Amino acid sequence: MASRKEVADLAGVSEATVSRVLNNVGPIKEETRRKVLEAADRLGYQLNAIASSFAKGRSGNIGVVLPHVPKVRLFSTFYFSEILSGIGEAVQEAGMGLLLLYREPGAEFDYLSLFRTSRIDACLVLGATSLPEEERSISAMADSDMPFYVIDQKYENPRIPSVLADHVQGSYLAAKHLLDRGHRSIGFLNGSPHYSNSRDRLEGYRRALRERSIPFDERLLFEGNYSRKSGFEAADAILRVLDRLDAVACSNDRMAIGLIQGLKEAGVPVPGRLPVIGYDDSDAAAFVDPPLSTVRVPFYEMGKLAAERLMRELSLAAKAGGSEAEAGRIEILPTSLIIRQSSLTAKES
Repeated sequence: MASRKEVADLAGVSEATVSRVLNNVGPIKEETRRKVLEAADRLGYQLNAIASSFAKGRSGNIGVVLPHVPKVRLFSTFYFSEILSGIGEAVQEAGMGLLLLYREPGAEFDYLSLFRTSRIDACLVLGATSLPEEERSISAMADSDMPFYVIDQKYENPRIPSVLADHVQGSYLAAKHLLDRGHRSIGFLNGSPHYSNSRDRLEGYRRALRERSIPFDERLLFEGNYSRKSGFEAADAILRVLDRLDAVACSNDRMAIGLIQGLKEAGVPVPGRLPVIGYDDSDAAAFVDPPLSTVRVPFYEMGKLAAERLMRELSLAAKAGGSEAEAGRIEILPTSLIIRQSSLTAKES
């Protein structure tokens, strides 16, 4: 692609003049305007619409809003680190800046002030829930036609755009894997229902049971908070109904790893007595003992795609002189099953 300097040299003007003409800023002689436009056309020069909009008073920053959870190292968790890596890659390639911001979980957050004060030009929201206060805050962005995407959380409001994974299918695959091995009484360790992905994973689990005409038993449903500690603590509840259980499916790897640790301390071998499957395919999954069967979720790809879609919409809006956002912008990426030793019998492994 031709550069602005090449356009300036061919037109016989300065780079600043080229910028003013292409951005339609300030008074320009008609002859000068014509020379610049002809030179740009001849060289095939394409104005970067996003950079152009920044020249007109934008910040050049994509805001990423995360929940602030005391004593939790968000950046060391596989979920957030992978999504942020994907976002960072897309933002860096576009030559833009990244501004990390924190919000209080479960409380209303003034996203609109970030736009009004020109701190950010667009927003990505991570770790959102369906709690009314959080949903109101996010809906306010949609109602004001602000450029944003929510990652891995979906809402009923069709104006709220999101990029997420197919957690219904992923959880279905995990439960089906256990059912295919002859297990019928399968426990399910889930996260908070305030996350849409928790609800989706529960739906996938129930779908697999329905296919085999196995009734859903709420006594085999357990809840954690996606931490390893909550998985470890869930071992007590699972041990109380161990005589009913053939296997356990978990909604993420951290809870699965904690559960396996708790079961081992109680003398329950995994997978010998109780096969366990996780979810996420985190870095730790392949290295725990036993190596953890799991479901791969494309977190990196989700972050990258959300950032790319957001910057594309910014570019379109800059070219059109206004917002080009449309309702119903939902992107769902596929998940896949990864089989390792924790869900297999000694003969299979």
